[in-house]
Amino acid sequence: MTDKKDQTEKPASKVDNTPKVTGVGGIFFYSDNPKETQKWYAENLGIETNNWGSSSFDSRDVDNPDIVNSLQWKAFKKGDEYFSPSKKEFMINYQVQNIEGLVKKLEKNGVTILDSIEAFDYGKFVHILDKEGNKIELWEPIL
Repeated sequence: MTDKKDQTEKPASKVDNTPKVTGVGGIFFYSDNPKETQKWYAENLGIETNNWGSSSFDSRDVDNPDIVNSLQWKAFKKGDEYFSPSKKEFMINYQVQNIEGLVKKLEKNGVTILDSIEAFDYGKFVHILDKEGNKIELWEPIL
């Protein structure tokens, strides 16, 4: 008799490296007073902040439980240029895999790429615009 768990495990040779979004990496929004907004969220909803004004929500990857995913939350001062050229009140950060392949796919599809891929010790980033002008941050974490 074969164990069901054995039937569902992916062989190492079948690792999915498709250029795509794998989750939400961050939620960022404008606030008239980010410090007071963050204080309100901490006092009322228990969302603690760190030195960068953001809070991390950690979770495990269902397919790879040894991998910890992180979601950042942050209030930015209204009008902060980080959201430019978008005029929206928010920006979403999507966690991705194969960021280089994804950028090539997006370029081929005519998507506006706002900058070059930048690498940091915690991952690679690039910014794009969706069809309605919303700035999107793509992040490939270092695993």
